[in-house]
Amino acid sequence: MDPFTQITAQWPAPARARFDALRAIILSAAEDANVGPLTETLKWGQPAWRPVAPRTGSTLRLNWSPTAPHALTAYVDCKTDLAQRMASLYPDLPNDGRRALSLALDGTLAEQPLSHLAAMTFTYHRKS
Repeated sequence: MDPFTQITAQWPAPARARFDALRAIILSAAEDANVGPLTETLKWGQPAWRPVAPRTGSTLRLNWSPTAPHALTAYVDCKTDLAQRMASLYPDLPNDGRRALSLALDGTLAEQPLSHLAAMTFTYHRKS
C-alpha cells in the first residue's frame, strides 16, 4: 500500500490531484539526478522523500494544511541553504527563505522549480 494514501485521502480533491502531479515530478527529478532509489515515508505525518544511499541528499516533504488551503507546501531541512537558493533562483515562488515553499493548487504547475528543488535536495551532500 502507498505510504501516503491514508494522509492524502483526508485532503480535498484539488490538493490530492496536485500532490499526485508533484509526486511524479519529484520521482522523475530523482531519477534524472541519478540518486538511486528514494525512501517514501511519512515524516511528521507528511509525505517525504529521501535518497536511500547515505550522504547523498536531504529530505523533501510536501503537505497540505487547512491553514493554507489553496496550496501545498514543500519543506526542506532548515539547516540547509536550499530554501534561500530557491528564493534567489525563483523569486516569484512564495518562499519563507528558510524551509518552506508554497505551491498553488490552481494555475500553472510549478514543474520546473519543483524539479530543480528536488534535484538540489536529493544531491545536497554530493561533492561538487
